[in-house]
Amino acid sequence: MIEGAKKEGEVVWYTTMTLDQSKQVVDAFQKKYPFIKPTLFRTGGGPMLNKIMTEVRGGRHAWDILVGRGEMVLPLMERKLLASYVSPETKAIDSQLVDKEGYWTAYYINTYVLGWNTKMVKKADVPTSYEELLNPKWKGGQISIDTEAYGMLQGLIGLWGKEKAVSYFKRLAAMDPVPKRGNTERVQMAVAGEYPLIIAYNQTIQRMTSRGAPIDWLALEPAVVQVNPAMLAANAPHPNASRLFVDFILSKQGGEMLRSFQRIPVRKDVDPDPARLFRGYKYVIENPEDYKNFDETVKLYLEIFKLR
Repeated sequence: MIEGAKKEGEVVWYTTMTLDQSKQVVDAFQKKYPFIKPTLFRTGGGPMLNKIMTEVRGGRHAWDILVGRGEMVLPLMERKLLASYVSPETKAIDSQLVDKEGYWTAYYINTYVLGWNTKMVKKADVPTSYEELLNPKWKGGQISIDTEAYGMLQGLIGLWGKEKAVSYFKRLAAMDPVPKRGNTERVQMAVAGEYPLIIAYNQTIQRMTSRGAPIDWLALEPAVVQVNPAMLAANAPHPNASRLFVDFILSKQGGEMLRSFQRIPVRKDVDPDPARLFRGYKYVIENPEDYKNFDETVKLYLEIFKLR
């Protein structure tokens, strides 16, 4: 593989990971394999999928590896745009996080949790279950939700069934939460006291907690865990270099880099920082195969919260 990668001399990585972090990954890869020139392209999940589909329609196959969101897998598989590859590094990864046919492997995960402003809410008063979150005391702009937290609804549909999950989200919508796009800005607003409670990714909240901000989090069990998979292109311009890159990001070094970013690595031998980000609570893993009716879930979510 290394000899083949040397001949190819480059690798193209498409990713939804934040630019500053993905640049650090690219730099570390190039330091280890100086004979390969990595090219990085970063954008959000929707624009990324559109870019890939546009390139395919134009007969262009530009990328080697994609790290994206779970809902991107099925559209790419249906169009036979993914190659099967089982990295040797998957031996250190929970089998729930590895596709049996090798079309994707989890690179990192995101967990939906409940955060609270510690100056506004005593720990004893924080809801500790999905049902407690519906207490009337939290009604009227007390809870921040993401306008695009479709994955949380999708995960609970898989766990509870559609009827129960939709019913729950309708009751949550009746609490008049504050809808806004994005995790980072919403967490900053919670820290500033804009609202006492927030449903967001735990690592986003933890970054602020670790800096001493007045915010903490707990998991409403079972917490919904979203997979961010790594995938190889079926028509990869640099097939050997692409496999080498996947091995690198899934390696222990790759997992330790994720930990340094306060993301949640999936390797069993690399705990997140702090470990409680993926330890000590019950969760349900939302694998890419769960997104078969994702368009319907998006429509439901938007209707429930009257977002269009």
